[in-house]
Amino acid sequence: MKNVILDFKGFSKEIFSFLTDLKKNNSISWFHENKDRYQNSLVVPSKSFISAVGPFFTRLNPAIRTEPKFNHTIMRLNKDMRFNKGEPYRPFLLIHFGRFKLDSEFYLYFNTNGAQVGLFINNTSSEQLYFKKNLDKYRKEIEDVCNRYKINNNFSLSDLEDEDNVISPKFIFSKHFEIIKKTEHILIQQSKKIKSNILYSDLVIDYFIKMVSQLYPLYCFTISPQPFKELKKFEDNIGDIV
Repeated sequence: MKNVILDFKGFSKEIFSFLTDLKKNNSISWFHENKDRYQNSLVVPSKSFISAVGPFFTRLNPAIRTEPKFNHTIMRLNKDMRFNKGEPYRPFLLIHFGRFKLDSEFYLYFNTNGAQVGLFINNTSSEQLYFKKNLDKYRKEIEDVCNRYKINNNFSLSDLEDEDNVISPKFIFSKHFEIIKKTEHILIQQSKKIKSNILYSDLVIDYFIKMVSQLYPLYCFTISPQPFKELKKFEDNIGDIV
C-alpha cells in the first residue's frame, strides 16, 4: 500500500484512534507493530487528499508544492533523534502546502482532539519571506483585506511556539497588530474543529478549498513585495469561491 494513491472519499476516524494510541505508546517498537495502521489510516488518505486538492493549488499559485510526498506536503511523524530528545514520534498529522521548507503555508492539522484548517505565517526575516517587510508598510491594506474577506472574528490567533495557548479565539488584525509584530511563527486557524460529517466524506475537499480561499488574500502579503499584484491575480482567478 506504500505508494498507492486512491480516489479520495474522506478521512477515517481511525486517524484519531491511531494518534491516541501513539500518544500512549510512543516507542519505535509499538510504531513498527502498527505500521500497517499508519499506512492505511494516515498515509494513504493524506496522499489521496493532496492529489484531490492539488489542481486547485496549481491554479491558485503554481509555486505551491502539491506533490503527495513526505517533506513536501506531509510532515513525517518520526523525529530526527540527532536533534530531539524524548519521544521518537509526533502524535499529530500535518498536511501542508507552501512553496518551500519553512515558508508561510496552508495546513490541515490532526491531533487527538480533532482536525483544523489554518494558515501558518513565517514572520521572520528572509529573502523569500515578505510578511515582516509588508506588515508596517501595508498595515491599513492588510486590515482592509482581513475585514473584506471576513478573516477577522472567524479565526483564532496562536503562536506556533506555544500552540496550546491560544492568544485569542477571535483574531482581529487591528486589535492584535502589536502581538503579531512580535510573533515570529503565527497561526491563523479555524476556531472550530471540522465536523465529522464533513471530515469523513469528500465534502472536506470543498470545505478546505473554501477556507484556503478565505485566507489567501492575507497569504498574498507573505509571498511577494508586490502583494496587490498577487491579490489581483487571486481575485481575477479564484475570488468567486469565497
